[in-house]
This record gives sequence, C-alpha cells and structure tokens, in this order.
Amino acid sequence: MTTTAQPPQTEGRKARPEHLGHVIFITAAAAMGGFLFGYDSSVINGAVEAIRARFGVGSEALAQVIAAALIGCALGAAIAGRLADRIGRIRVMQIAAALFTVSALGSAVPFALWDLALWRVLGGVAIGMASVIGPAYIAEVAPPAYRGRLASFQQAAIVIGIAVSQLVNWGVLTAADGEQRGELAGFEAWQWMLGVMVVPAVLYGVLSFAIPESPRFLISAGRTDEARKVLADVEGGAVDLDTRVGEIETAMRSEHKSTFKDLLGGRAGLLPIVWIGIGLSVFQQLVGINVIFYYSSSLWQSVGIDPSSSFFYSFTTSIINIIGTVIAMVFVDRLGRKPLALIGSVGMAVSLGAAAWAFSYKTGSGTHISMPDLQGTVALFAAHAFVLFFALSWGVVVWVLLGEMFPNRIRAAALGVAASAQWVANWLITVSFPSLSDWNLSGAYVIYTVFALLSVPFILKWVPETKGKALEEMG
Repeated sequence: MTTTAQPPQTEGRKARPEHLGHVIFITAAAAMGGFLFGYDSSVINGAVEAIRARFGVGSEALAQVIAAALIGCALGAAIAGRLADRIGRIRVMQIAAALFTVSALGSAVPFALWDLALWRVLGGVAIGMASVIGPAYIAEVAPPAYRGRLASFQQAAIVIGIAVSQLVNWGVLTAADGEQRGELAGFEAWQWMLGVMVVPAVLYGVLSFAIPESPRFLISAGRTDEARKVLADVEGGAVDLDTRVGEIETAMRSEHKSTFKDLLGGRAGLLPIVWIGIGLSVFQQLVGINVIFYYSSSLWQSVGIDPSSSFFYSFTTSIINIIGTVIAMVFVDRLGRKPLALIGSVGMAVSLGAAAWAFSYKTGSGTHISMPDLQGTVALFAAHAFVLFFALSWGVVVWVLLGEMFPNRIRAAALGVAASAQWVANWLITVSFPSLSDWNLSGAYVIYTVFALLSVPFILKWVPETKGKALEEMG
C-alpha cells in the first residue's frame, strides 16, 4: 500500500480553519493505533518477573514469550498493506482493534505459558498492522499543507503509549502493595497490567467507526462520489474536487509497484542503498533500546532496586523518551539527519559505557543483590541519558531517512526489506537479553556500547544526508 503522490501545485493548499479541527480529530483517531503500538509493546515490562514466578520458567523460555509478539509484528506489517488495498483502511483498523482487544483479554487470563505466547503473537499482529495503516491513512487524508505535522501524530502517539503503559503498571503495582503477584479483585497485579489495554483497544475500535475512509481507497474502489465528499470535508470547500480526484487517479496510474527484484544489482546482491537502509534498521536495535522498554523493571530489580521504585524508573524513562522525541521533531529539519544521528550515537555510547561500568559493581544473588550508592546513581542517570540520546536521534531519524533516501522506483520494496531487518534485530535483542543478563549484565551493556560506537563510522561513511532534498533527487 502506498500513499498518494501529490503534484507540486497542491502543496500550498490549506484546509479552511473550520475543517482543520475535523482533520485533527481524524488524525488523532487514526493515531490511536500508534498509541496501542507503544502501549502493547512495552506493557509486558511490568509483568516479566511475575510471569517468571507464576509459570516457573527460566530466562530462555521467558525471553521467547516476551519476543513472541515480534513474530506477530512481522506478519501484521507484511499483510496490512495488501489487506488495506482490498478491504479498505478503516476495516484494517477495526481488525487491529479487535486483535488488540482479544490479545489483552487472553494475556490477562492465560492458563499456560504457550497460551500466553499465543495471545502475545496476536497482539503483535495488531501492532504490525497499526505500524503500517496509521501513517498511510494519515498521509492519504491529511491536507498537503499540514501533512508533515499531522504525520508526527503517529510517532507522538507511540511514545505516549509507552509512557502510559508504564504509568498504568506503576499504579497497579502501588494498588497491590508493591507485589507484582498481589491480588486485586480476584486477579494478580500483572494480569491487570496486561488486561487494562482492553480500554484503549475498544476506544480505537469505536473511533474507527467515526472517521471516513481514505479518498484514495474510495477512488480505487470506484466510489468517487464518496471520495469527493471526504476531500471536501478535509481540504475545504475552495478545493476543485474534480481536479483533486483527477490528480489522485493520475498518481495511482503512474505508480511503479516495486518488487524485490528491483533491489538486486549490487556487488553483495542488493543495491548499496538497500544495505545502508538495512544497516540503519539493525543499528537502531542492536544498541539495546528495547531492553529498556521490555525489561527495565526486571533490570532494576536485578541490581537490587525494589519493585515499586523499579516501576517508577520505567515510567520516568518513558517520559524522557517523549521529551527526546519532541527534540528530534524540532531539530531534524534544522540540523539535518546525519548530525542528529551522530550526536545520538556518541551520547548513546557514553551513556551505555557508563551503565556497563556501574553494573560491573553488582554483587550478591537471588533476593540479596546490591550495588554501591555511587554506581547505582550512575546506572540510573546513564539509563535515562541513553533513552534521551536515542529518542532525540535514532528513534526518529532512522524512520525519516528510510522514508527519504531510497529512489522512487524502489522505495516501497526497500522500505519493506529495511523494516523486516528491524523486526529481526529487535527479536534478536529481545530474546537474548535475559540470558546475557544471567551471564553478565555489565558484559551485555558492553556489547550494546560497541554497536553504538560502530554506528559512528557507519553514519560518516555510508549514510546520505537527505535534508532539503526532494524525493525525486534520490538516485
């Protein structure tokens, strides 16, 4: 599924003020998928240790359950585009909302470990769908003059979803007197953590019935009159609707459907620019960012911090993530993509190295684990600094670069390969961390530090600067 290519003359159009509020509502409703993306991805953070105790599993089996969602993510992302072209963008949103709801209910009351993993996979399918359908729908509905700002709703919704999930986890734990397996209304605390997602999932489904179908899909389905009405609602009455419909039809006829064969031709099989895209995706994950979002509560508990404080620190890192994302959105067009990525790489390397040093002072085992006060403080500051530097750079810049740097003729296929590489790298980090942590927590962070350092020469030598360039200039 691709978004509508707009001729240059449409870029100056603006929605009338009375229409802009309607467009913002539509965009916010679609971005609820992004909120659930962030929420479902990180809510498991609060349940990790309780799941380990409830089912009596080791680190390897636990990691497989945590990472199971990523299998569904890859599947959902792979099928969302074609499904949306067949049945419409709104129907795909409704399917994703249903999957989020079922996954939340099933995850809250599993009767076995494999059962929990299955519900995690279903939730992952919904995440994958939301990761594709939200940005595409927003791009197709947003007036051209506001598209960039409205498109940022998706990323903002994701980081807010992450933060809210950690706030909910902290609130539930507090209500359960700090016990992850403490009972609340007949269920354990961790079950409430996973089950609360039903609320935003149902809201997402309800909102999907209140927003219009994409004009692009309506035109492709021969429902031109409906498309005209949607365009009039979102772009204002001054727009020549026949001209706009004609522009969309022309753009759709002229699109090149890129395939994997278009990516072949370089010395190493794929074109060099495709390898650069894969490298960006892989480095974004191999610095270990999702260790923070999936395991931070258990990470802090593993170095002697009590559960209530560990959940609070998980929430504060989520707030830092939001702040960093806003910084990136402000500076990505001012400083450029490469400078921001370099700042992030250096900052991540320093903060990860500091965390590795601090974790090397961990002593004891089981429930008798401790760290000296100085090293504990350094570890906390380093973890927050790492999230900040990631969020203000690689968290946003990678997606901007992937959307800009590929030539038009291969963009869709190249983006698909790069996104797949990202899910694979995400899975690798997620599934390996518990075992690495059991082996040597400091050593795990040394590995992440090395990848952050390696990303610096990668950016300097191979990554192109796309700031200020038209998409048509990417050769």
